[in-house]
Amino acid sequence: MWSSISSIFLLINICILEMSGASDGNFLYFAFGSNLLKERLHLKNPSAVFVSVGRLKDYKLNFGLWEENVQTSWHGGVATIESCPGEEVWGVVWTLSNENLSTLDSQEGVSQGEYSPLEVSVETEQGTKLCRTYQMNNFHPSPPSPQYKQVVCLGAEQNGLPKEYLKNLEAVKTNNYSGPSVLDRIKAAMKQPEIIS
Repeated sequence: MWSSISSIFLLINICILEMSGASDGNFLYFAFGSNLLKERLHLKNPSAVFVSVGRLKDYKLNFGLWEENVQTSWHGGVATIESCPGEEVWGVVWTLSNENLSTLDSQEGVSQGEYSPLEVSVETEQGTKLCRTYQMNNFHPSPPSPQYKQVVCLGAEQNGLPKEYLKNLEAVKTNNYSGPSVLDRIKAAMKQPEIIS
C-alpha cells in the first residue's frame, strides 16, 4: 500500500514539475515565509538561485500551526497563504534543481500532512511565472516566535520586497519565545564566507 501511495506522490510531483516549466531539470518555487532568506533556504536546498521578487494576487499571509498546540522547531506559528480576493502576498521566486524537490517537500512537512504543494501564478518584472508553493493544512492561528518573524523580515529586506509590505511584516505580533531555534543555525550559516564557483 505504501509503495502505491509513494508512486502517486511521485506522479503528482512529476506533473507539478512539468507544469512549472521544469523540463530543464529545475523548478520554480515561490517563498513567502522563512525561505525568503537565502541562508535559511540553503540549509536544506543548496541549489536555490534567486529569480525575482514576485506578487501573488488574491491571497493573504497568515501565521499559524497545522495542529492545535503542536511543537515546532520555530516555537510558534509559521507562515501560510490563504485565498483572499483583493489581497496580495509578496515573496521571492527561486529556481531549484529537481533534486531538491524532496528536501523542500520534507522541510515543508508534506508527507506528514503539514503543508500541501500548490501551483500559483506569480507576477514578476519578467512576467507571470507558474510556481510551486505550499499551503498549510488544518490551519490554527498562532503568533510566530520573534526568531521566525526576524528571519521572515530579514529575507524580505534582503530581497527588496516593497517597504510597505516589510512594515506590515515588522508589525506582526509575536509570542515572545526567547529560547533556541532554527535561527541559531541560520546565523551560523550567515557568518560562513560564500563560496564563489
